[in-house]
Amino acid sequence: MLTPKQKAYLKGIAHSLKACFQIGKDGLSDNLRNDLLNYLKKHELMKVSILNNSSVTIEEVEAYLEEVGIELVQKIGRVLVLYKHSDDVKNPIQLPLKK
Repeated sequence: MLTPKQKAYLKGIAHSLKACFQIGKDGLSDNLRNDLLNYLKKHELMKVSILNNSSVTIEEVEAYLEEVGIELVQKIGRVLVLYKHSDDVKNPIQLPLKK
């Protein structure tokens, strides 16, 4: 679980990122889960956009991400900022310490 300070830090980093995945009419599939986890394993932080023609709601996506163990940092409209710590990254994101 991320603290508000850690979320604010990650939001600052994610500000310049572009959405690298889109959730469309196929919705939430096993392929999407595998792709998200593989990307986060290499980058730790990403943006995902939910297209207007998507059959899933933002709440369903949030529940799906929670099941997989991905942290939701921020949601702005139909764009989500996601984080998952990874030990495989060369330069991991150094989060502020929890108090």
